[in-house]
Amino acid sequence: MRVLATDLKRRLQAARVLVVGDAMLDRYLFGDVERISPEAPVPVVRVRREEERLGGAANVALNVKALGPAVTLITAVGNDEPARRLESLLQACAVESLLGRDPKLYTCVKLRVIGRSQQLVRVDFENQPDHEVLSGLLSDFIRIVPRCDAVLFSDYGKGGLTHIPKMIEIARGAGKPVLVDPKGGDYGRYAGATVITPNRSELAQVIGAWQSEEQLLERVQRLRREQRLAALLLTRSEEGMSLFDDEGHVRIDAQAREVFDVTGAGDTVIGTLAALLAAGLTLREAMPIANRAGGIVVGKFGTATVSYEELFA
Repeated sequence: MRVLATDLKRRLQAARVLVVGDAMLDRYLFGDVERISPEAPVPVVRVRREEERLGGAANVALNVKALGPAVTLITAVGNDEPARRLESLLQACAVESLLGRDPKLYTCVKLRVIGRSQQLVRVDFENQPDHEVLSGLLSDFIRIVPRCDAVLFSDYGKGGLTHIPKMIEIARGAGKPVLVDPKGGDYGRYAGATVITPNRSELAQVIGAWQSEEQLLERVQRLRREQRLAALLLTRSEEGMSLFDDEGHVRIDAQAREVFDVTGAGDTVIGTLAALLAAGLTLREAMPIANRAGGIVVGKFGTATVSYEELFA
């Protein structure tokens, strides 16, 4: 087993993953709540500490990097202070980034106010990127795909993946496995992908609420055929995961020992899958390891990652 783990670590470190999608800057204000505001019935937070982390597709890229592969992130940002902070954090984490800058775009920021270890409010700053910026990113994508071992699309519905059907076609034409974390009700945008990883509510938007496992299997397999998907991995929170592919359906239970914060858990799952597929594992081999990674990360606060050592301890 130790030899196998050593070989996997070597293969992970030799792999390269391309991540494309909506990057964000996660900001946290930590403080104490000692009174209610006299202006409105809301708590007053006395801020003691501030923290910034990579969010969205940037957090996905960081999760891939934490397991060993080299990572390139392609994303659209504004020409603003959050974009500069995002770029600085990516550089500090050794994540190569190609940032399409649009002066009309607000780099997406999620500001969370935390009082006594409890999230009190989240404030989002965002708008949609300009089409011309996305066109420029498409040329970068075409240039980089041939030297990557897997391509991962992180769709947060912020407008950064306008060209995803064309990108999937290019990546699959180059023989690369394509993973998609989907958003919205139009899965036709992801046609031809190797695997998509919706959660329960996201999948229900597309196939409707299911009443039994048999009905779920029937609807998912129909969706796979219609959209030419090699597989669909359903993340089911406390119920674990289900993988649907040409061999049928396999399900594994959740492994979380303690759930502290589910923020970014989906990023960890798909990032782990991408790293393992890039290292040569199959989806069925990678699935239980990704499930383990998700179980570890929900025991951490906020957007977080899982190291190779944690995963295989």
